[in-house]
Amino acid sequence: MIVDARGLRCPIPVIRLAKAASTLSPGDLVTVWSTDPAAEHDVPAWARMRGHTVVGSTVLDEPEELDEGGTARSARADVGLPGNTRSDHGSRDTGAADAPAPVATAITVRLGG
Repeated sequence: MIVDARGLRCPIPVIRLAKAASTLSPGDLVTVWSTDPAAEHDVPAWARMRGHTVVGSTVLDEPEELDEGGTARSARADVGLPGNTRSDHGSRDTGAADAPAPVATAITVRLGG
């Protein structure tokens, strides 16, 4: 399962992760996509405190356009962690001159028993 928490600030990514984890079984994987730098520390801390294991963390190459209100959704079986491929979205004038794109991180947790 993927918890898409991009654009959400602490503690919401961890709250969404906990809610998603409560619907899953031990051994299942859940990946959090987050643009909040605090998630890089908060998600592993949450996992340790609850007996889960962080099995991977990667910076996404080109995060998709941010949606407000992040969502949880099932990951397709044929798709690995995002960030392994790059796509050309073309150039767009967003009105934000030289504004850096937010860095998105994918953190994968294996749920423990």
